[in-house]
Amino acid sequence: MKKYAMAAGLCLAMALAVGAQSGATLLNGAGATFPYPIYSKWFDVYRQEHSNVQINYQSIGSGGGIRQVIAGTVDFGATDGPMKDEQISQVKTGVLHFPTVLGSVVPIYNIPGVTAELDFTQAALAGIYLGKITKWNDPEIANANKGVNLPADDIVVVHRSDGSGTTYIWVDFLSKVSPEWAGKVGKDTSVNWPVGLGGKGNEGVSGLVKQTPDAIGYVELIYALQNKMTYGKVQNKDGQFVKADLATTTAAAAGAAKSMPEDFRVSITNAPGKTAYPISSFTWLLIPTTIPDASKRDTLKDFLKWMLSKGQTYTADLGYAPLPKEVVQQESKAIAKIK
Repeated sequence: MKKYAMAAGLCLAMALAVGAQSGATLLNGAGATFPYPIYSKWFDVYRQEHSNVQINYQSIGSGGGIRQVIAGTVDFGATDGPMKDEQISQVKTGVLHFPTVLGSVVPIYNIPGVTAELDFTQAALAGIYLGKITKWNDPEIANANKGVNLPADDIVVVHRSDGSGTTYIWVDFLSKVSPEWAGKVGKDTSVNWPVGLGGKGNEGVSGLVKQTPDAIGYVELIYALQNKMTYGKVQNKDGQFVKADLATTTAAAAGAAKSMPEDFRVSITNAPGKTAYPISSFTWLLIPTTIPDASKRDTLKDFLKWMLSKGQTYTADLGYAPLPKEVVQQESKAIAKIK
């Protein structure tokens, strides 16, 4: 994702230039890579519509975003895994979670001679990442892919080496479908992986999978689409094998939209529904509850209103699903909590 890094650098340079202008409002944020393409689009369009505002966002991962919010070194953060109560208690200004879009994480693979779109059972993915399923022709994989000539090759497991919201979504799913995973590994932006090779960022994981025969990894749906990578279907809670796309990601949020908690911290992995893709998630902006600088406070509140309305129209073109209407309505009211 070098182009994203270059874009971030250009954004910073532009931010410094605009910040030097009289009356300009500069907002600095950092965090999740998962929503970076849509955030980059939003901040650029918003700047075009509000020439006195510049929003600089550093795509450093959810873990880094949370740390900077706690340290108070940014005006806002971003994460794909909600902050824990302990982390929230460390934020002196208080912090609010605002869902922005819906996205999915998909299993990518590189099996020489196999071009089929594979079906992965929940047990297969958990077994592979626990190091208990070690061959591509293991019955748990083969039985779900009748007619596919799977080799007896060793599976090479690839995972993220950095603190990652994408990892959080992946292991949150594994924790729900595998009691063994929940007990031995658990869920967080970084975990102690039982097996595998680590790659930094989506580019690191995809690079390892591409160059390593018989490898499997996980990346954001948008990254897989942009790089034309093969990814499989995943068995959902209703037993159906579902491919990640806008419709199936939206379906995963249907239940949560009707019973969203007041603080918006909710998990929608392994959601019920025949068409629900099981490794889906909201992603959140982390906004201070108290913002002393009136200009920054008003700008952030205005941006949130814009994001919940016009901003949602840009989601589909970038591989994200828009927020359910019920969630938009609830968030619009929550903006008033920012003081």
